[in-house]
Amino acid sequence: MFRISRYLGVLGGVVVLAATVHAQKNELAGGLGRTFIPDQGIKPGSVVLKNNNISFGNALTWEINYARHLLGTGFVAVDAEVPVIGNTDEDLASGNGAVPKTYTSIFVTPSARVRFFAENALQLWVSAGGGFGHWTMSNTLMFGGANPGPKSKNSGVVQGGVGVDLRPWRTFGLRLAARDVYSGALPLNVDTAKAHQHNIVVTGGLVWSF
Repeated sequence: MFRISRYLGVLGGVVVLAATVHAQKNELAGGLGRTFIPDQGIKPGSVVLKNNNISFGNALTWEINYARHLLGTGFVAVDAEVPVIGNTDEDLASGNGAVPKTYTSIFVTPSARVRFFAENALQLWVSAGGGFGHWTMSNTLMFGGANPGPKSKNSGVVQGGVGVDLRPWRTFGLRLAARDVYSGALPLNVDTAKAHQHNIVVTGGLVWSF
């Protein structure tokens, strides 16, 4: 009787373990980092300015990401993911007083992700997709005064990313990611001759599989 109970216990443990492994198709990740945006030149006007560029600060950025495993095991696996990226306070610098002082942004970009070495502790991945972005411009201009321009903007965006996951444990891991969110240009109240801009996001954080 004891032997049967022991076998049943082992069998139950194996079933629970198999169910746990099988159930780990979902993933939730979170990270913090910075957003890097190339400077933009302003078309010269009647008044010559010493600094006729717009420089972007490297604002604190957060990312939350939900992913679902779709297919593949072993060397290559394919997932669906939804990165949500927020830029908390992007400072602007320019010699042109018409430029807004700051802005905030958020991107939501449903994407497809391909992981390499999918069952290893060290995994590499690439991601591509698209979605939308929303910006809120500050009410204040660069050198003070009320911002007369648009206070917000929505735009379609395209996302491409690369990353590396370190997963020494079955449930938790570490992630380093870099994404380029290609968006429409911002309402900066000046002519930069730009219709689009690159928002390069670099984050590091934790991954939870369940």
